[in-house]
Amino acid sequence: MVNELKNIEKISIENFQDDLISWFKAEQRELPWRKDQDPYKVWVSEIMLQQTRVDTVIPYFNRFIEWFPTIKDLADANDEKVLKAWEGLGYYSRVRNLHSAVKEVNEKYGGQVPDTPKEISNLKGVGPYTAGAILSIAYGVPEPAVDGNVMRVLSRILSIWEDIAKPSTRKVFEKAVRQLISHDDPSAFNQALMELGALICTPTSPSCLLCPVREHCQGFHEGVESELPIKTKKNAQKNVELAAIIVKDENGRLLIHKRPETGLLANLWEFPNVEINQHFLMGKSQITDLFKESFDMNIMLEKSIGQIEHVFSHLIWNIRVYTGSISSDFPEDNEWKFITLTQMEDYAFPVSFQKMLKLYKDTI
Repeated sequence: MVNELKNIEKISIENFQDDLISWFKAEQRELPWRKDQDPYKVWVSEIMLQQTRVDTVIPYFNRFIEWFPTIKDLADANDEKVLKAWEGLGYYSRVRNLHSAVKEVNEKYGGQVPDTPKEISNLKGVGPYTAGAILSIAYGVPEPAVDGNVMRVLSRILSIWEDIAKPSTRKVFEKAVRQLISHDDPSAFNQALMELGALICTPTSPSCLLCPVREHCQGFHEGVESELPIKTKKNAQKNVELAAIIVKDENGRLLIHKRPETGLLANLWEFPNVEINQHFLMGKSQITDLFKESFDMNIMLEKSIGQIEHVFSHLIWNIRVYTGSISSDFPEDNEWKFITLTQMEDYAFPVSFQKMLKLYKDTI
């Protein structure tokens, strides 16, 4: 690790801090979670921003804080409403962990987000990055908050040639931040590194001529900024073929199904669906048989209304969407419900199933 950080010696740390923080205070974007440094709002924003673009997060953040303005409001909310507030944002384990952790904060810490590394790191879903972000931004604690943006920026500034796709590499960058961070204003320093990665030191074609810390950047001086960071490619995504059916009873109500409590899209609602053999052209009778076999469901398959592709980080769903009908004597329980189109608003659905609903509405 000593060798990877040898270029820190080439930097005037004080000048680097001044240049970075001055730029941030002059050029930072106006974002709703920056209006104050409330630890709860910082926490919510950081969880939402994982794997998700800022422009996408803003309306979700505003709605979430409107629905749950305090830790107590979120702690007291039922799971269905919390999932509904997150609907469409994806990576739903984030909000389930947040909800669980907020309940603990409400009960154990009187609704006050912990301000020590040990306590905050013990909360469900709060990893090293999130802990560092909350502690530094909200509480002014000089802790590193190392995400992909920060690793990209520092790999160029310090000419670090370690593979950032390896979890062990994060320790290299955390050590670098501990040496570089401003103890006078750790909040602005960490936010500035993130902002620099988002606006200037971008993954491709970094805007080096506009960079406020260009004179400190070893990658720029060596002419290798476009080669950094080193990042190995992920494994190819798996393709999964599904058949989904929007099925209604004789009263026009639609049948929905609640996914299991664990696993992909846990506890969200969906239209009945089954995995089909992607190498075999399945007709209506075979698909009907699959629904009977999987759910003991006697459906009358009507017609195909389209196909949807939905991409996850590790797999791709290719979904054939059908309409159909079923008798209302199909048993309802906690996992199966008949609801009207209007009642759909009360249930949280993944984006893929919202796309199916739009297809269906276009046919009626």
